[in-house]
Amino acid sequence: MAGSAGSAVQRLWAALRAGGPETGWLDRLVTSALIVGLLATARPPAGWVWACWGVTVAGWVLFLAGDRRWRGTAQVGLGVAAVAAALTAGADDDTGLVLTFVVLAMFTALPSSPPGLSLTVVAAGTALITASELAMGAPVTRVGLYVGIAAFTTLTGLYRRQFHLRAVETAQLLELTRGAQAERARAAALDERTRIARELHDVLAHSLGALGVQLELATALLEDGDSDRALDRVRRARRLAADGLDEARAAVNALRTDALPLPEALAELAERHGRDHLGAHARVEVRGATRPVPAAVGVSLTGAAREALTNAARHAPGAPLRVVLEYRPDSVALTIANGPPPRPPVPRSGPPGAGLTGMRERLALVGGRLRAGADGQGWTVEAEVPV
Repeated sequence: MAGSAGSAVQRLWAALRAGGPETGWLDRLVTSALIVGLLATARPPAGWVWACWGVTVAGWVLFLAGDRRWRGTAQVGLGVAAVAAALTAGADDDTGLVLTFVVLAMFTALPSSPPGLSLTVVAAGTALITASELAMGAPVTRVGLYVGIAAFTTLTGLYRRQFHLRAVETAQLLELTRGAQAERARAAALDERTRIARELHDVLAHSLGALGVQLELATALLEDGDSDRALDRVRRARRLAADGLDEARAAVNALRTDALPLPEALAELAERHGRDHLGAHARVEVRGATRPVPAAVGVSLTGAAREALTNAARHAPGAPLRVVLEYRPDSVALTIANGPPPRPPVPRSGPPGAGLTGMRERLALVGGRLRAGADGQGWTVEAEVPV
């Protein structure tokens, strides 16, 4: 129903923009036929009445000619037609009276006619009807009836005019709404592309940069004839490539599941972490009343959780992990804590990671902050983003 109504309004607005008549073809045809019928059956007593009706017809023809493109000309034509017909309202034949009411109804229904101008023309026509009837000796009750008919005709025309204007405003509002929706979709697409680019950059930039450094060092050592140290650098480069590939896969998986609510995304991340790292069980706890958060906030917190879990697997393998998502009144906080590892971690060679720096930068983009540090024999990372 809403779609069909919107289509109808849109077609109406398109017709108006194409230069169609303001009052519709049917109204113009019916009114023209009524004017011709009245004049064909009229028997006025004086020749000046025919002259006034001739002016009325000329004004109506001027309206028909100018209603399509020259709205001011159309208003002038209808005004002249109404005044000329009102001058003959007191004649023995009631043709002039009916003509006046017909033209006034059409004039007040014009959407482009200001309400003040419409009321002025109606008042002038009513005054001429009253003066003409009283001059011809008509009783006051009859004059009052004609004034009431003029008022009813005016109200009917104004109602039609208001209905037409509301239809046009609705069509304009529909166009503006569609334009705003298109711009919002475009902005969302650009934001999504920026987010994906940032995720891939955060994952790959560090790994590929460190990989390039190790390969350059290996090349230099081979040129110097130090094959043992060059082999060690190649092994480091291989480990960096494997770690970068794992991080890239994790980032792609996070992007694919970004549409999930934040608690479900964290639960899936913890489950996948447990599968990838044997013995590393992460328990997810949600506190507070859950509510939707912006996509950028969800991505930032999910990325921070992924990085924190990866760091815990590297530096505290097998340690118990606790992931706490807390919905606060004006923010969302995420805490990832690990206890002491059951065994010392295997020393890793190579350049130090930049995981905490990447997390801080990602959270800063959405107005969040990060706190990380030792907590007894374990390590705690806490991220908080205002929403």
